[in-house]
Amino acid sequence: MMKPTIYVSRKIPNEFFEPYQNDWNVEMWHEETQVVDRDVFLKHVQKADALFTTLTERVDREALDQAKNLKVIANLAVGYDNIDVEYAKEKGIVVTNTPDVLSETTADLTFALLMATARRIVEAEQFIKDGKWTNWAPFLLAGADIHHKTIGIVGMGRIGEAIARRARGFDMKILYHNRSRKEKVEQEIGALYSSFDELITTSDFVVCMTPLTEDTENMFQAEEFKKMKSSAIFINTSRGGVVNEEDLYNALKKKDIQAAGLDVFQNEPIDEHHPLLQLENVTALPHIGSATYETRSKMITLCLHNINQVLKGNKPITPIL
Repeated sequence: MMKPTIYVSRKIPNEFFEPYQNDWNVEMWHEETQVVDRDVFLKHVQKADALFTTLTERVDREALDQAKNLKVIANLAVGYDNIDVEYAKEKGIVVTNTPDVLSETTADLTFALLMATARRIVEAEQFIKDGKWTNWAPFLLAGADIHHKTIGIVGMGRIGEAIARRARGFDMKILYHNRSRKEKVEQEIGALYSSFDELITTSDFVVCMTPLTEDTENMFQAEEFKKMKSSAIFINTSRGGVVNEEDLYNALKKKDIQAAGLDVFQNEPIDEHHPLLQLENVTALPHIGSATYETRSKMITLCLHNINQVLKGNKPITPIL
């Protein structure tokens, strides 16, 4: 009996595949930091029994129509907007993601980005490295307080809940907006359910944690930024597509809002010429929300467990549909 073929779209350390070396034929893209060529990806899709993908691979109708043997797609992320999940389901292909294991880590990064943006940490580090610190001044690189401020979390999923728990430690007032109310969160954390308009109007920190869907695409536009406080700080570690970047740039340029901390962008990766990077009141990171050794290892392991389950005829651990 032939071994099933697994195609891995990024270079992953071989140690993760050792438990399956006698069961699978593993083929892998040779680069860790470069996206697999589209034609190479499609060629492997044609014969793969399972795909191990990242957010940069588009598993669309074109790809799925070429998949002759494909049984499962394991996406190395919580989000799955890179995959046509409905069409995969029509074809009987299971799609899985990696929820839960990265919630706390992403919340850590989100709150770190919030703090770095509010207190101008990155700007201050560059200031001293550039030899500009020649004296003390009362308002030198003065930022914004975090404690006792109001944080508004748009999207109260597992990561949003973890962020709220961290905010409670800073004695923040916690507002949240979600498709449905989370009464347990309200009781345990003290978060207050809010309309979207009330949240963006009253929050000192607007934190976007909503997934990218047809409903949330470009949900933050010029109108939303104008409704925010001029002292508001916008944080996004969800998906770049939920923000109109031109409108965000203009809002920051015109001081409609004070600052932004961004871990995600509409088109990734960005380069040093991206308009938002030209602004001093933007703190930018290269999509590293879950990037710790411990968490990425857990995510990879979960992807492989999902693949193994499906190929053995069992239910996956974390199916999307």
